Amino acid sequence: MRVADSMKKLPLLQSADLRGKVVLVRVDHNVVKQGIIQDPYRIDRTIGTIYNIVERGGRFILMTHVGRPRDKKTGAISCDASTSVRPIAEYLERKLHTKFHIPEIPRTGNKGIPGIDTSINLAIKDLKERKIGGIYLPNTRWFQGEEAGGSERDCFALQLAGLADVYVNDAFGSWQPHTSTYDITKHLPSYAGFLMQEEITNLSKVLEPERPFVAVVAGAKYDTKIGPLNEIYNKVDQLILGGVLYNAYLCAKYNVRIAGVSETDVEAAKKLVERDKASKKIFELPFIVEADTLEGKIEGQYRTIKVNALESGKEYGYILDIDARSFEDPEVNKSLSSARTIFVNAVMGFTPHFTEGSEALDRTIDKNRTAIKLYGGGDTLQEFKNLCPGLYLSILDNALYYLFTGGGSVLKAIEKHSPFGIKPVQALIENAERFQK
Repeated sequence: MRVADSMKKLPLLQSADLRGKVVLVRVDHNVVKQGIIQDPYRIDRTIGTIYNIVERGGRFILMTHVGRPRDKKTGAISCDASTSVRPIAEYLERKLHTKFHIPEIPRTGNKGIPGIDTSINLAIKDLKERKIGGIYLPNTRWFQGEEAGGSERDCFALQLAGLADVYVNDAFGSWQPHTSTYDITKHLPSYAGFLMQEEITNLSKVLEPERPFVAVVAGAKYDTKIGPLNEIYNKVDQLILGGVLYNAYLCAKYNVRIAGVSETDVEAAKKLVERDKASKKIFELPFIVEADTLEGKIEGQYRTIKVNALESGKEYGYILDIDARSFEDPEVNKSLSSARTIFVNAVMGFTPHFTEGSEALDRTIDKNRTAIKLYGGGDTLQEFKNLCPGLYLSILDNALYYLFTGGGSVLKAIEKHSPFGIKPVQALIENAERFQK
């Protein structure tokens, strides 16, 4: 089913009755590292939803996850300033010229926050009386019930539902079915926010692309990208690889060893190499940068080598970037300049020292003034902004560009053949069937 047809089943914010209602909004404001906002783009993209709620008579409570405060091995949850939502709330206070309240909820040692207590009721009263502009809950991953199972999870979902009258998911980037993105929909009328709607609509340009369709995909681990990569391969006319994905591919095709590439990744890449013998969709970037160390770009310890000069059976150092000259190659240049749709989920080099490949990629793509260009992923956007700040600012309102707020969600949607295969989106549709008959 086409994305446009499936959209008709999605409950939309503009259909909700918000007057006099408290609205619990799940956003993806996961932009804080070590207590500092890296890029407010994801925050800014949700302001339309926030404004609409207030303009239509609603009052909002925001919640997001920040980082990974939970230790997967021990289950310990670190609730400290490095993963606090405070910088986000302060940014929104400056942006919206209003006051936010962050509830101080007691924690239990290294087990995080056990639940939401009644102390928040006074803040909700102030919110309804417009003494404050909004409430921002602590990092959802600080709560024990966010990623838990069983009764802890059920209890947290009920506590969240008890705060509001309506739930809005505007966090397409948060595709995992956690309590704040999934279970909450069992208890409140639930709707998709404007950013969620826009992300899904623009995904149709990847899932149902204008052709020729070129994708550029990179990643630090091959095995985590196998599913999405296979589906992307099915859809594209041409595919360009970078990072460890490209390194594993080169190892598999040319029978070489590259430092840092696991045998597991090489074995996985062999299937792609075999598949491409017939389809010939992969465009090899001809110049790569080999380095002796991961410690930095040290003079005399890195060099450019040619892919067609790789020798079977030989061991190479770390391949840490794509030489910018690769994008001057006639075949590569022709592929990118003649495309009608370009999808990029890629940082080409080992940051922060090896960045020439990513910059050359972005500038080459921009020379194509007719293609739809879709960028996905926090790291992809951050690198774009760092390396090409002027270009980044110039394309924010360019109709030919779309910058997805969640790269993982885009890849998951591609793997599932549809954004409606993602659990939190499915939950909204199921909610509509329960609450809005």
